[in-house]
Amino acid sequence: MLVLAIDTATPAVTAGVVQLDADAAPRTLAQRVTIDAKAHGELLIPHLREALAEAGRTMADVDAIVCGSGPGPFTGLRVGMVTAAALGQALGRPVYPVPTVDAIAVEARSGHRLLVATDARRREVYWAAYDADGGRVEGPHVDKPADLAEKLPSLDVASAAGQGAEMYADVLDLPIALAPFPSPHGLVAVAAAALLAGAEPDPMTPLYLRRPDAVVPTGRKRVTQP
Repeated sequence: MLVLAIDTATPAVTAGVVQLDADAAPRTLAQRVTIDAKAHGELLIPHLREALAEAGRTMADVDAIVCGSGPGPFTGLRVGMVTAAALGQALGRPVYPVPTVDAIAVEARSGHRLLVATDARRREVYWAAYDADGGRVEGPHVDKPADLAEKLPSLDVASAAGQGAEMYADVLDLPIALAPFPSPHGLVAVAAAALLAGAEPDPMTPLYLRRPDAVVPTGRKRVTQP
């Protein structure tokens, strides 16, 4: 099974082509990753095209699409999810959303309880906690690093991963696993069981976790003299 993997929930513009077989771990054939929080819309499709070309495949060869569903900031996250949904509709292929934090946890798994924290901006982090087997046991949530640090004793995690964990390492005071962003391999690994079973994908619902900054005006400003 050939799978396109996409994620734009972090500053990384991530696109990859992954081979998935029933008797082996996902194998990344090609990938493109650029760290630029302002370039998701510009780079995602070129990255997909370049990864497919490097893998010697075309869009017609794709069997399914996996897309990180966040949590992430509004602007970036929407780019990946809308692109994945549009490609799925155009190609007639299923699209499987997976939490971005789960994909990072796959790469950072060490056999111990793990915290994944990504940058939520506003001096906050999106975070989730995982057991020794990689199963998510808490989250995802959004908190200030100091508030998250107060919760760490009850979470009993041994290490942390993700850009947010790196940014606030002095506050969280945990060993850092080198997995700041999701990889195509991690994204597909999270969805592997559903992909191989041909299961119905979950709804394409982004994990925003908080309301947008923009609001609909509640009244009209008078521009003439009364």
